Amino acid sequence: MANYTAADIKALRESTGAGMLDVKKALDEADGDIAKATEIIRVKGLKGIAKRESRAASDGLVAAHVGDAGDGQVGVLIELNSETDFVAKNEKFIALADAVLAAAVAAGTDDVATVLAADAGGRTVQAAIDETAAVIGEKLQLRRVARVTAPRVTVYLHKVNKDLPPQVGVLVGTDEAGAAVAKDVAMHVAAFSPAYLTREDVPAETVADERRIAEETARNEGKPEAALPKIVDGRMNGFYKENVLVDQAFAKDPKKSVGQVLAEAGGTVTAFVRFRVGA
Repeated sequence: MANYTAADIKALRESTGAGMLDVKKALDEADGDIAKATEIIRVKGLKGIAKRESRAASDGLVAAHVGDAGDGQVGVLIELNSETDFVAKNEKFIALADAVLAAAVAAGTDDVATVLAADAGGRTVQAAIDETAAVIGEKLQLRRVARVTAPRVTVYLHKVNKDLPPQVGVLVGTDEAGAAVAKDVAMHVAAFSPAYLTREDVPAETVADERRIAEETARNEGKPEAALPKIVDGRMNGFYKENVLVDQAFAKDPKKSVGQVLAEAGGTVTAFVRFRVGA
């Protein structure tokens, strides 16, 4: 019988984040030697990384940082994925997210490949992710990085489950006046997921497709030919109100658009980004 106790099992689970069965197997193989068992867990975990690559990592968390830069601010938002929500709330996974976020801030880019190659405490971000994945036993992945630069940047992180880390993250860049309502706008973005900031930001091809669909639909409904232009314009307005931030009905006061709320504050939104884990 291996020379270890329930306390040893508990301690090894807490230090490695590995599952009960893996911890017991490692302690058996190491004959109760904690240091050796830890090494066994790490080695077996690293060997398993290639096997996990094809698995889906659709859970996880979002994390954000806002700091001063020159005359304004820079916000950084990351999405770090795991396979299960159990791991998403693991202390080692959360600590990894903090390290990845710090590296992304220092790297000064939203390019995932560049961030993965950046330094994270004497090793690359990718190495840090692989080492944690080896211990935890799940596929872990840095999926996205975003940066918003503006006079003022506001962050909002939302928990979809009170027992889990935030899974919806929003950065909103505004001018100084817009900062007064930026938190409310960020919460609106989290809830209503606009695709574009203004109508001008909608790609021309998308506008053309939406107009074509609106016209074909109206014709199929038997609408009079002379009425088609107004009908199409009306349906395009509906498209904008659904997808464009400043045209959307404001979450806290649907009688107003987000654009109207900003105008009343005398401010503007210059940029925004929204991540939802797995979406």
